[in-house]
Amino acid sequence: MIGTLKSIMILLLAIYLSSCSESNQLASDTKSDTNQFQFSLSFPAIVSTEPLDGRIILILAHNDKTEPRFQVNSGIEASEVLGINVDGLKPNETALINGGVFGFPVESLNNLPAGDYYVQAVFHKYDTFNLSSGHTVKLPMDQGEGQHWNRSPGNLFSTTKKIHINPELVENISIVMDQVIPPITESKDTKYIKHIKLKSKLLSKFWGRDIYLGAHVLLPEGFDEHPQSKYPLMIFHGHFPSDFGGFRETPPDENIECKYSKRFDIPCYNRFQQQEAYDFYKMWTGPDHPRMLIIEIQHATPYYDDSYAVNSESQGPWGDAITYELIPHIEKQFRGIGKGWSRFTYGGSTGGWEALAVQVKYPDEYNGAFAACPDPIDFRAYIQTNIYEDKNAYFNEGLLQNIDKPAHRNYLGEITTTTERENLLELALGDKSRSGQQWDIWEATYSPQGEDGYPKRLWDKKTGKIDKAVAEYWRENYDLRYIMESNWSTLGPKLEGKLYIYAGDMDNYYLNNAVYLTEDFLKQTKNPFYNGLVDYGDRDEHCWNGDHENGNGISRLRYNTMYLPIIMKRIQDSAPTDADLTSWRY
Repeated sequence: MIGTLKSIMILLLAIYLSSCSESNQLASDTKSDTNQFQFSLSFPAIVSTEPLDGRIILILAHNDKTEPRFQVNSGIEASEVLGINVDGLKPNETALINGGVFGFPVESLNNLPAGDYYVQAVFHKYDTFNLSSGHTVKLPMDQGEGQHWNRSPGNLFSTTKKIHINPELVENISIVMDQVIPPITESKDTKYIKHIKLKSKLLSKFWGRDIYLGAHVLLPEGFDEHPQSKYPLMIFHGHFPSDFGGFRETPPDENIECKYSKRFDIPCYNRFQQQEAYDFYKMWTGPDHPRMLIIEIQHATPYYDDSYAVNSESQGPWGDAITYELIPHIEKQFRGIGKGWSRFTYGGSTGGWEALAVQVKYPDEYNGAFAACPDPIDFRAYIQTNIYEDKNAYFNEGLLQNIDKPAHRNYLGEITTTTERENLLELALGDKSRSGQQWDIWEATYSPQGEDGYPKRLWDKKTGKIDKAVAEYWRENYDLRYIMESNWSTLGPKLEGKLYIYAGDMDNYYLNNAVYLTEDFLKQTKNPFYNGLVDYGDRDEHCWNGDHENGNGISRLRYNTMYLPIIMKRIQDSAPTDADLTSWRY
């Protein structure tokens, strides 16, 4: 018995020592991972005397054709990106990025191939917001650039440094962020283009600080000479515009350096753009052109360059602010007619989704939506994921293997990146939906607010596992096809003749798939029939907008003229009997 007990004790001791040895080995490996190779990042008092909150983003690029901060992407030649949050980092205090910090496309610095790299760090500053919901969150405030971390005024950055990396060596590389991105120069008013800013009471209340909406307003020819005239309003939705685009009062610059467009395969595309802008000016001011107002809206949020123009739990009441504060303000200042029959929305991609969304959510306030290549309007085709039925957003799951879900292709179907890669890059750029990129803004817009005040994740950013409760919230509040189909008895009469949707059947982001599903519903509508249009461009990519004669490189410059004939017909067919249809037709 004693011998047996002794044997048991010896066995237990051996197991214990083995366990200790394994634990010590794991601890040693972890210590090695976090101290073997690292970057020490800091900023001097000359750029800020105050402690700063934010995210430090470190980029290791393969070349110096441009600064590393402008070489961030999820493609096959992606630069390495790593990021850490810092709270109250003081001048000259050090923050560390080492093998324990998540990175993309290589998850850890310890696994980065040895070689020469061009290194740069950016300090993306966060402000503190005390939301009306009672939550406190830290987010980047737009500084007039349209919410881009790599060129946001006030952000700190380092000069590019060429280094040689050997992850097997113990080395500490010091990076000092001693440069400051300068302020944006605001656009100046001209005879035709005016710039306005309006403090939003609704948004300021939500965010706990003053929040402004901006807009660039294109005035019609003869605006000052016809003070009795009131005008219809065209609202061009899209990403943050620095100024009103595509309008040029002078002929193209003959001395401008010719630049080739790889995307559209058009030589001297910059000169072509100038010519199109000048042609639009001549048309706009010509004797036969209908006199209207056109606006492009600046509504960058702390999450993105654009609010998506709808109300949101995490972003606030942008839809109400734009529809009930900004637009009436513009119409009052610039003599808009100010009635639903006289307002039209249009745009492409993000702007296409917004044009359709505001028409659906504010059906009496707008008289037509022209949605070109819209972001997913049916979440059964959220790019390549059915968020209601699929378990995972990154893979099509099989019995023995998984297949990656693509996120981008060319017109031949050649894949350039995947859903997983894009999301992992976003995770490196910012947690809690703070990357300022595409998937995160969809989440910031569509998701319910979490207990921490940030948007709830639709799926786990590392694994792709979908949260079905969040998906259901998306369906009820932002799945435009589902909302229309579920409420057609009341929405249908208000949307009849107002919906125009366009997509290339080889859209780079697979956005045509959601359009197909939406078209299936619209073609079956009754009482009333939707009486609009869904159209496709054969082999056309993102962002085809209805032009069957010209490619995207041309048609994308002609939104303002392409949809005008349809708008004019819509006005004639739907305007009230007492509507003013003449004072603006001089």
